[in-house]
Amino acid sequence: MTNPKRSNLETRRLAIARIGAAALAASNIARLADAAGVDDQYEGLESGKYLSDLKVLATVNDEKVFTEGPAADAHGNLYFTNVPANKILKWDGKSLTGFRENSNAANGLYFEPDGSLLACEGGAKRVTRTNMKTGEIKVLADSYNGFPLASPNDLCCDAAGRIYFTSRPGADDPAKGNVNAVYRIDSDGNLTQLLKSPEIHMPNGIVISPDNQTLYLIEAHPDADRNRNILAFDLGADGSLSNRRTLINFYPGRSGDGMCIDSQGNLYVAAGLHATRKTSETLDTRPGIHVVSPAGKLLAFMRTPEDTITNCTFGGADLKTLFVACGTTLVSIRTTIPGKATYRPIDE
Repeated sequence: MTNPKRSNLETRRLAIARIGAAALAASNIARLADAAGVDDQYEGLESGKYLSDLKVLATVNDEKVFTEGPAADAHGNLYFTNVPANKILKWDGKSLTGFRENSNAANGLYFEPDGSLLACEGGAKRVTRTNMKTGEIKVLADSYNGFPLASPNDLCCDAAGRIYFTSRPGADDPAKGNVNAVYRIDSDGNLTQLLKSPEIHMPNGIVISPDNQTLYLIEAHPDADRNRNILAFDLGADGSLSNRRTLINFYPGRSGDGMCIDSQGNLYVAAGLHATRKTSETLDTRPGIHVVSPAGKLLAFMRTPEDTITNCTFGGADLKTLFVACGTTLVSIRTTIPGKATYRPIDE
C-alpha cells in the first residue's frame, strides 16, 4: 500500500529539484552573456603586433593522433603528448622522437622550476612528477574523498610551488565518484578541491598570471547552454580562489582548450574548429591562437592549419616561440612578447 505522506514528500522533492534545475539553466544562460564574445572581435585586429611566422615543425604519424600538452625544458627541447597512442614525444629542434611509451594517456604536461616534468595521466587518473635525471616517477594525486580522480587534464604551478590541475569528465552523482573539478596540490602533498560541478561545467586549460595574483580557467563544455569561456579568479597567498568573473566568452563556438600566458599577462588560447564535430559547437570561434588581454579583449589571432588545435606553451632561447599542438602537427609561432619567466625551468 502506498504511503501518502511519503508520496507527497517525494513529489515536493521532485518539484524542488526541477526548480533548482531551471534556476541553474537560467544562471548558465546569464553567464554566457556576461562577458565580451570572441566572434564579434576578429575584425580590425593588429595581429602582427603579437604573432608572426607560423611554421609546421613536425608531423606525428601514429595510427591514432590527438596531440596535446606541449612543455619546453631548459635545454630547448619540446615535449608533447599523443593521447590515444599513449605516448609522450620529444622535439629537439631537428627531429621528433619518443620520450615515453605507455604514458597512461598523458594529456597536459608542465615543467616545474627545478626541471621536473609534471603530467596529467588521464588513463590512470593521476598526476605524476618525473625526475628528468633519474627517470623516477612519483604519483602526486590519484584519489579524492575516497574515489579515484576523474581524468586529470591540464595543470600549472604558482610561485609557491603549489600545483593546480583540472579533472574531467567526472561522475554525474558525487555520491558515486568525483565530479568535474579543479584541485590544488600543496608542497606537503595535501590535495584540496577548489572548484567543482555544478559551479563549473567542464574545466580544461589553467594558468596563473606572472604576478601570481590571478588564476585563469577555461570552461569547454560541448553541450548547448553550458559554459565555453575563460574564468578569472583572484588567487590568494594561501592558494585560495575568490572573486569569480568571466573574462571572455567563446559561446556558441568551440571554447578554448589549453592556454599559456606571456610576461605581460596576456593569454594565448588554443580555440576553435575548422569543421563541426557532432556537438552543439558552431564555427563562430575561428580555429587558431587567440591572444586575450587581462581585461578580456581579443588582441590578436592566427589561424592554424588543421583540427584539432589543443594547447600551447612558450619556449625558445628568448621565450618568444609559441609551440602549438595542432591536429597531427607540432607548430611554432613567433611572438613579440616573451612568455612568463617560469616557463623556463632552471638548467642544473
